[in-house]
Amino acid sequence: MSEYGVRYALACRSRVQILVFLRNDKLKHIGHCAPSFILETMETMITHLTREQLEVVLDHIRQSPSDEGLLQLIVRRPSVETREVLDEAELSVTDGLVGDSWNKRPSSRTADGSPHPEMQINIMNVRAVALVAQDKERWQLAGDQLFIDMDLSKANLPAGSRIAIGTAILEVTAPPHTGCHKFVGRFGVDAMKFVNSEVGKELCLRGINAKVVQAGTIRVGASVKKL
Repeated sequence: MSEYGVRYALACRSRVQILVFLRNDKLKHIGHCAPSFILETMETMITHLTREQLEVVLDHIRQSPSDEGLLQLIVRRPSVETREVLDEAELSVTDGLVGDSWNKRPSSRTADGSPHPEMQINIMNVRAVALVAQDKERWQLAGDQLFIDMDLSKANLPAGSRIAIGTAILEVTAPPHTGCHKFVGRFGVDAMKFVNSEVGKELCLRGINAKVVQAGTIRVGASVKKL
């Protein structure tokens, strides 16, 4: 990453820590929980990277492990715009990430508007999110639940592929995972164009959708293995 990006990442981390300290009496901690007011602040305190700055790191993303990676972050979304950063979580065949609001979120892609069964779990490559977010405190703004160091490209993990994390098994599903207006607001227009470019779509830089096919427990630091 450029020195420009690193300077803003350090500034971001410092400001978040100050906010937590000043308002600690109002925080509700569940593992490492970031309340919505910190999410809103984190959205506005960073200078977004340009398309040129983003593309410089493509080779690093391409070098992500293809067969065995690492789970680096678990994020639960109990409600809209709320995040809980967890050390451990349960994955369920019926509910996805237990306690997450996926099963309450309507989908425009289903006939009756019910939650999409093939969009239970959103997964993003840690190298891609580290690039657009610039600071790990901001990874959760992406809105995905799992962040792993693994090649998520269509060539490496096409729809139907399975990965094991802890005692759980997930299957990559066909619906594409694309950015929305919130992604633009949090990471910038150039980041949106970057992840949705031709190469971005091939590498699945915005991430992939998956469903749980075997329930189990997952923990940060666990190996992610392609089956």
